[in-house]
Amino acid sequence: MRWKPLIALSAAQFLVVLDTSVMNVSISQLVEDFDTDVTTIQAVITIYTLVTAAFLITGGKIGDIIGRKRAFAVGLMVYGAGSLLTAIAPTLFVLVLGWSIIEGLAGALVLPALAALVGGNFSGRERALAYGVIGGVAGAAIAVGPLLGGWVTTYLSWRLVFAAEVVVVAFILLVLRWIDDAPSRGPRRELDIVGALLSVVGLALVVLGVLQSGSWGWLVPRDSPITIAGFPLTLFVIGAGLITLALLRAWLRRREAQGREPLVRWALFSIAPLRAALSTLLAQNLILLGLFFTIPLYLQVVQGLDAFQTGLRLLPVSVTMFVTAMSAPLLNRFATPRQVVRVGFGVLVVSTLWLLAAVEPTLNELSFALAMAVLGIGMGLLAAQLGNVAQSSVGDAERSEVGGLQYTAQNLGSSLGTALIGSILVGVLGAATLAGLTTNPDVSAAVKEKAGIALQGGINFVAVDDVRAALAETSVSAAEADAIVDSYAEAQLFGLRVAILAASAIALLSLFLTRNLPNVRLAGADAEAGDEVGAAR
Repeated sequence: MRWKPLIALSAAQFLVVLDTSVMNVSISQLVEDFDTDVTTIQAVITIYTLVTAAFLITGGKIGDIIGRKRAFAVGLMVYGAGSLLTAIAPTLFVLVLGWSIIEGLAGALVLPALAALVGGNFSGRERALAYGVIGGVAGAAIAVGPLLGGWVTTYLSWRLVFAAEVVVVAFILLVLRWIDDAPSRGPRRELDIVGALLSVVGLALVVLGVLQSGSWGWLVPRDSPITIAGFPLTLFVIGAGLITLALLRAWLRRREAQGREPLVRWALFSIAPLRAALSTLLAQNLILLGLFFTIPLYLQVVQGLDAFQTGLRLLPVSVTMFVTAMSAPLLNRFATPRQVVRVGFGVLVVSTLWLLAAVEPTLNELSFALAMAVLGIGMGLLAAQLGNVAQSSVGDAERSEVGGLQYTAQNLGSSLGTALIGSILVGVLGAATLAGLTTNPDVSAAVKEKAGIALQGGINFVAVDDVRAALAETSVSAAEADAIVDSYAEAQLFGLRVAILAASAIALLSLFLTRNLPNVRLAGADAEAGDEVGAAR
């Protein structure tokens, strides 16, 4: 096994995955440092994953044009610049520029090239093991992210994490000679500018609509900038995004019919195992990032834990995910990808229902830790299998293109997870708070009316003590303030439970996405991965 190139490539995978997990566990500190609210930080996290997802396919094409190793190196240099800017960001705008945009764009160059370079540097058993290691490293980044981010945020500063990323980037660039290039085969590629624009706009509109649904409302207007026929902008923005993506599909097929290079060949979606792998990757990351946005809020805002304490309580899911993902090559000897993935989604359903029961006013440490450990097992079963299936569905010539699709599905799922689960949480919080106040006899009609008007403009997920402090500065009586605080505290727990239940429902429905996954084992020693899955179609 050639470990040197795998070390360099794994370091890049670790670097990109680490970012989001650090940000999720540092939400409270970011809110304080930039004098903003949870919803705004939610938007910052979503913009990062959206930017990466929107440009990944384009990044893959650029890698085919300029060379995959060169694209990998350029992407790392840009990533390092973004990390440095994030580390010194004085304002929220600079944070968005450095992290959400510059690092997001850099990741779109690095990840497709990484997928192609893994395939180009390894073959046979080594290739299967390499993809397993890359999946395990992603689990390791999730393991280290909350704990490292929590410790640094609590005792030092979250900024040091991004300063350290600059050092890691420098290390990878210094050892870049360890990695062999994986040149693209076939005729010279060209960049489909129109296709790239359509994909970016379409994805951006869909996620923007989902993100703003918590404040705009779905059917009943809340804080929508404008209304159309009495409805908020949410569904119209999402609809515009879907129409744009439909135009993208028509454009791609037209380019193919003309014999010109499209942004992505639509024929790839006719490969059933690849299609199944991409859809389940999206579902997996939607669930994971949705939960990793929700659970830290429960621990930090409801339970009052700091970032380091939050990281410790997230450690069980991270450790079990890492260990389970690394065992994928062993699992492949005894079970097919379809079987492993179905068990993984089943475990996710069980673990999320367990988490649902563990969300209480007082944290049950043992029950919560066990539920998180089981959650990690489910995620680990999916982590290495799906990436291997996606790459094994095609030959060497298509690896960069499929790498772009693979990471697009992952990052789009992450973006939608943060946005969708976050909007469900905030929406239910507002509705439950209003319902609790409406039925509370200790709150006067005048206060109920004022609260109803205020809630129509949206609500933020804040600590109960902050609500109490805000009410103390108003003319609301002490008894009414206590009633409002109690209603809000109950609404917080209800909103968290509904958000986790939504993640559980998505895991259950995802079982239907697995029917086209390969039902043969992928651990053959002599066959190339593409041939193995080709036989499974």
